[in-house]
Amino acid sequence: MGKLAYVFPGQGSQYVGMAYDFYREFHQSADVFHEAEHSLRMSLPDIVDVVLKGPEEQLNRTIYTQPGILVASYAIYRAMEAVGFPKPDFVAGHSLGEYTALLVAGGIELFEAVRLTYLRGKYMQEAVPEGKGAMSAVLKIPPSEVEEVCKEAQSYGVVEPANYNSPQQTVISGEKQAVEKAGELAKERGARVIPLKVSVPSHCSLMKDAADAFRLKLAQTPIKNINTPLVQNFTAKEHTMAHEIRENLYRQIFSPVRWFQSVEYMVSQGVDTFVEVGPKNVLSKLIQQTAPNVRVFNVEKVEDLEKVKNAI
Repeated sequence: MGKLAYVFPGQGSQYVGMAYDFYREFHQSADVFHEAEHSLRMSLPDIVDVVLKGPEEQLNRTIYTQPGILVASYAIYRAMEAVGFPKPDFVAGHSLGEYTALLVAGGIELFEAVRLTYLRGKYMQEAVPEGKGAMSAVLKIPPSEVEEVCKEAQSYGVVEPANYNSPQQTVISGEKQAVEKAGELAKERGARVIPLKVSVPSHCSLMKDAADAFRLKLAQTPIKNINTPLVQNFTAKEHTMAHEIRENLYRQIFSPVRWFQSVEYMVSQGVDTFVEVGPKNVLSKLIQQTAPNVRVFNVEKVEDLEKVKNAI
């Protein structure tokens, strides 16, 4: 028997109305939304309205996006639990998704996770002035070449690999001019370059101040040791001890997300079935590019529940 991993999406997967059908049909899912509203009643009292009804430009603000995706993904997971999905052997999440994974593994309470993701978004948003940072996806050249073009463009400012998404897709992050220059150099090597619509240059050294401010909040948040291993972005290895998890969550903010390496690690540990839990299917596609021989499913709508449960 192969092993089962549940994976959780990060920023970029959000859309207005995500998990709305779960909210309507499962009281367990509705409870997640209501607890999130309670957790953020002082800072974002309209979080549930914005996730379920919009407006879209509000949801796309980092302070709404981060808790919003966590809430939608966890609401879907609670419905999966309610209909009898098995417990996973591993959990992992892409960037922000790591908080949902930790929640599912029982390492943090929902109330705290919602608050942490809001603060994470807030500090990240405040760390770099609007318009100063940028991110681009670089496709069709290997990660080693992306690293080289970042080095070559460094005279223009900070630019670093931010997400190792798949062997064919690396996202770069940093100061706008340097990111644009690295993109031009990558195109000369045959890459396809897609500028991303983001307001924050995540997972690069420009986020160090945000991470340091956030570290204090992390230290004050109860995090427990877990039994289901969490494969973390910073190390691409499994962790179960609270002190390691906390340190890796801090480092993740200003370090690259080693996503495809995390997928390869889980496959090396016997995982042959991945279920993406949450809005869209971004991770499913990246997993298929990384490990074409594994089975990949995603649960995004209520009608996916029976289909996926029977298949795994």
